[in-house]
Amino acid sequence: MLADRLVTNGEFLAFIEDGGYTRPELWLADAWARQQSGEAWRAPLYWRLEEDGWYEYHLSGLQPLDVDAPVIHVSYYEADAFARWAGARLPTEQEWEAAVAGGGNLEQVVGEAWQWTSSPYVSYPGYRPLPGALGEYNGKFMANQMVLRGGSCVTPDGHVRPTYRNFFYPSDRWQFSGIRLARDA
Repeated sequence: MLADRLVTNGEFLAFIEDGGYTRPELWLADAWARQQSGEAWRAPLYWRLEEDGWYEYHLSGLQPLDVDAPVIHVSYYEADAFARWAGARLPTEQEWEAAVAGGGNLEQVVGEAWQWTSSPYVSYPGYRPLPGALGEYNGKFMANQMVLRGGSCVTPDGHVRPTYRNFFYPSDRWQFSGIRLARDA
């Protein structure tokens, strides 16, 4: 069952304050190795801890962190670690699509953040690449990437539909990506 809304900055801040970035039991092995390298993360990409609290870079510059806004600019690794911390998991892309198509009470489906799923970017059964650049593009990138669903505030209208599959490497943080949790019923 999918959560009806995206994880907020305030919820993610609780993960940070509980040592979420320093607890190996929450992280996948390759993510933890990255955490132990010189590239250790301590907060979402555009967050900054100042003397008077947390701030986040926006298109309009550095702003105080809005704890009620959806957390964005998190990697798949961060989303997965947060889900473990929260006693939940990331949805599969099939769960996400079925929940959206089912017309339930889901909020923030598009326009806020791309939403990480637990699904690797692989071809659907029966998929055959088209000849030319489009087939080459899809074929080359169907390895080591994870699927995101939904759409963010900067997603072109033509890419906002329940069936659109976005994909990024698990460590990518720059895109407007957030977290929707799933729980087993």
